[in-house]
Amino acid sequence: MDIRLDDPTAPHVADLLAYHLHDLRSVMSEFAFALDASALAAPGIAFWTIWDGPTLAGFAALKQLDPTHGEVKSMRVAPAFLGKGVGRKLLNHIIAEARHRHYHRISLETGTAPLHQPAVALYRSAGFLPCDAFADYQPSPHNQFFARDLTG
Repeated sequence: MDIRLDDPTAPHVADLLAYHLHDLRSVMSEFAFALDASALAAPGIAFWTIWDGPTLAGFAALKQLDPTHGEVKSMRVAPAFLGKGVGRKLLNHIIAEARHRHYHRISLETGTAPLHQPAVALYRSAGFLPCDAFADYQPSPHNQFFARDLTG
């Protein structure tokens, strides 16, 4: 598997990103905070794709909230690659990049629907713990928040 810094507006990302947004909005409606391609291309957000040879296996992004705090954004594994360690590879890459940037903390927001449970298990296994809402998020029954301390 090859992880590449990429352009979220590139044509090779479009189908998987559209699937991601539709999937989340179908269960979370106005509480889905996933970013579209133009938002993922904004300054302060790094976007990576992961490839199995010529096949896009997933993507993830890291948003800088402030000089010591980052946010995991829009992680998605292509359906054909679920359960094959792609999500873990992407998350490990993001954590390594956050450490390289000297972030003290990395946070994320995710949903509470059953489709989010595998991601929540991944985040917990990587040391993320439940936390309060951060940045501009507001708590709701449809979302939950996690953070990992990177200073230790």
